[in-house]
Amino acid sequence: MSEVGAVDVLIDGYGRVLESVEHVLDGLTSRELTHRVGGTANSIAWLVWHLTRVQDDHVAEVAGTEQVWTADGWAGRFDLPLPTGATGYGHSAEEVAAVSAPADLLLGYHRAVHERTVSYLRGVTAEALGEVVDRSYDPPVTLAVRLVSVIEDDLQHVGQAAFVRGLLR
Repeated sequence: MSEVGAVDVLIDGYGRVLESVEHVLDGLTSRELTHRVGGTANSIAWLVWHLTRVQDDHVAEVAGTEQVWTADGWAGRFDLPLPTGATGYGHSAEEVAAVSAPADLLLGYHRAVHERTVSYLRGVTAEALGEVVDRSYDPPVTLAVRLVSVIEDDLQHVGQAAFVRGLLR
């Protein structure tokens, strides 16, 4: 059995997010993607867009790169009536409703962000994982903690999307 390192575990975690996103989006109609339980809950489209935007934003920040959203033209493809830098954090009910996109567009963006994330992770050393990336918290946040927190947030949101899918199907 080969040794599994921390970076391998992180790559596996982000891979699980991708698999879950692929599953939750599979075969959904535009109506299902934008359905809001109770009329006000987050839609599947918004949840997948948001979790992908957060991953894109946070990984680009620690990698010191431009986000896939802008660098690769995804903002233009989505053409949402939102600020280009929006990630969904603190969105109002109206802003949630504004996020409408077909499953293939949502999945394409998520796959592009996943590819960039894995590419970044393959260059991360074990030592770098212990480096502090955010001193605004107590205790300060290390690279490892930031990367795990993104996986945790992504999995929560894709789980919410799977719940909505289950209600619809």
